Amino acid sequence: MKVAILGSGSWATALAKIVLNNVDEINWYIRKQDTIDEFIENRRNPNHLEWAYFDINKIYFSTDINEVLDLSNTIILAIPSPYLKQTLNEITIDISSKHVISAVKGMIPDDNLLVTDYLHQRFAIPYEHLGVIAGPCHAEEIALERLSYLTIGCTNMEQAYAWSDLLTTKFVHVTASNDVIGLEYSSVMKNIYAIAAGMCSSLRYGDNFQAVLLTNAMHEIMRFVHAQSPISRDITNSGYLGDVLVTAYSNFSRNRQFGQMIGMGYSVKAAQTEMEMIAEGYYGAKAIYLANKELGIDLPIVDAMYQILYGRKSPKNTIKELTQKFQ
Repeated sequence: MKVAILGSGSWATALAKIVLNNVDEINWYIRKQDTIDEFIENRRNPNHLEWAYFDINKIYFSTDINEVLDLSNTIILAIPSPYLKQTLNEITIDISSKHVISAVKGMIPDDNLLVTDYLHQRFAIPYEHLGVIAGPCHAEEIALERLSYLTIGCTNMEQAYAWSDLLTTKFVHVTASNDVIGLEYSSVMKNIYAIAAGMCSSLRYGDNFQAVLLTNAMHEIMRFVHAQSPISRDITNSGYLGDVLVTAYSNFSRNRQFGQMIGMGYSVKAAQTEMEMIAEGYYGAKAIYLANKELGIDLPIVDAMYQILYGRKSPKNTIKELTQKFQ
């Protein structure tokens, strides 16, 4: 495989570290030339995971996304969802024959589409060439080479196994799945529940309630995903449940941190400014809320997060109302 990494954040950096265990070189699209220059000089990403060092001789950097795509046949997409459409609009070459793995934990704003659906519609990439990365896997722990587990979803299982080999290392275990829709939606929704967990932490709800909150969150995922794609799946697998748990509980979780700040009284804008990182769950709450308009699935936690984040409802009062809906 001739592999490209699109994105320069912590998750893109962690994925590059993984892939370089299994290929001789990668092509890496980074938007800013000064970031590339500093990366090459210091052998590390100057803005993310600065303790992770790279063999620069194995990386071809470019600020030209079309050049990187032209040089590659396998693309790993790791750009935050709010900026994704803008970046993809810069593509002018035909990429319909490329194989693309989405590591994006969000949906396309405005279009409100899953990333794989958008890639299929916008660039005519066949679904059997599209995949997703899911599972409990914080970038910071990848950089520290702590044991982690990923799930690769693709409708073409042969391709899913090939990508699994690409991403397997001594510290990363990978399993393959054909449940692209379920894994992709679950990856979006888990960030919403992590925000809720962070809010509840700041509002002094204890571990007992957090367990109930996440139990109900898994029921919401199960109901919503089954309505979107009624196939047999086990949401207790790490690609679903594991990802929800680590995002809701870990101190590395930016969505949990964002929720904690909202629970402490920060406005959305103030929390985003102070964090200086993207909390995908903020955008995911709106995306899932709107996607559920037609379905009408019972998603009380999603509804509560939407009302707090976009309707400016009181976190304290809204969470208190939410507690009455749990058993």
